[in-house]
Amino acid sequence: MGAGAVGLYFGARLHQGGTPVTVVARPAHVDAIRRDGLVIDSVDGPATVALDAVDTPDALSSCDAVLVCVKSVDTDTVATLLADRLPADTLVVSLQNGVDNAWRLRERMPQAVVPGVVYVSAEMTAPGRLRHNGSGRLILGTPLAAADERGEALLRLTAFEAALARARVPSRRSDDVRVDLWTKLTANCAYNAISALTQLRYGRLAGDAGVRAVMDNVTDEIAAVAAGDGVPVTRAALGDAVRAIAEAMPQALSSTAQDLAAGRRTEIDDLNGFVVRRGRMLGVPTPVNETLRALVKFVETARPAL
Repeated sequence: MGAGAVGLYFGARLHQGGTPVTVVARPAHVDAIRRDGLVIDSVDGPATVALDAVDTPDALSSCDAVLVCVKSVDTDTVATLLADRLPADTLVVSLQNGVDNAWRLRERMPQAVVPGVVYVSAEMTAPGRLRHNGSGRLILGTPLAAADERGEALLRLTAFEAALARARVPSRRSDDVRVDLWTKLTANCAYNAISALTQLRYGRLAGDAGVRAVMDNVTDEIAAVAAGDGVPVTRAALGDAVRAIAEAMPQALSSTAQDLAAGRRTEIDDLNGFVVRRGRMLGVPTPVNETLRALVKFVETARPAL
């Protein structure tokens, strides 16, 4: 559901692994995929994948699992849209940026929801054309479900993990997915806004000492907010994760950069903006995250002078 670059990448991999997949995407992508297949330019080699592509969520009513890949700003709307369309035992997996989307989904729908963490660099270069720059792994948490639903939800999650394994998509089950979500949040907050404002890829950003200093300040603030929020993650671990991203995906261009360049609304309010809001609630200052959020919002909403 919401198959842009992330949804189409994992949908294609699952399809290649033998799992029947339906992707709900924008009409332009649907038309191109129906006509030519999904054309993938990947670091692992080119491919063309004949996916079942539709532009309405009604087609998901018979699915065993639904991967929610929409932007965080659309989480509440999609939860309401899917709640009555999906069977009660469908497993919903949140493959989104931010740390609270799975819980927001679960508040608005009766289906079990799995918090997921995505590490992949992918971008749409044209309708139905996907560029994969690197990585492609998932971290999955315990299903959010009522006590009497957890057994069935865990069986569905195990089946989904088996489908990932058949598709050779690396995944692991997390003992405390909050740690993984906040770790990914830190990487997003360190790179996304700066990548968006400069329109540069991660390798270039990490190669500049001044930019690395800003990233270190972002990481310091998030470590303090996470500690105040009771999330058991260390500053050292967050710093290691930030450095590892550029090493693993030097050609990555952040989703925020892609949105800003295309004139779309960004997720900055659910990234650096989330850190700012949570910091205020906890009494933790976050001036660097607040600056990055303000700059991206300014560019997002500003119009060139006539």
